[in-house]
Amino acid sequence: MVIWVTEARALPDYALWLHFSDGSEGRVGLREFIESDRRPIVRQLRDPQAFSAVAVESDTVVWANGFDLAPEFLRARLDRNAAA
Repeated sequence: MVIWVTEARALPDYALWLHFSDGSEGRVGLREFIESDRRPIVRQLRDPQAFSAVAVESDTVVWANGFDLAPEFLRARLDRNAAA
């Protein structure tokens, strides 16, 4: 079954609140990923304003600088028990 992101919003501490096409939703913490990735496009997201410029395009999460993350990557890190 193919799963895609239908809604996304930025949360504090480099996290996202996501809703997926299968009805699942929850928090995805990306702090460790953002802080450890050395690619310049990811390092730009360390700026909280840049990180908050998140949108859903082509069924996945994208940022204003062009970086995106696959729905499968995000879904695997979903914390359904986190408060919104």
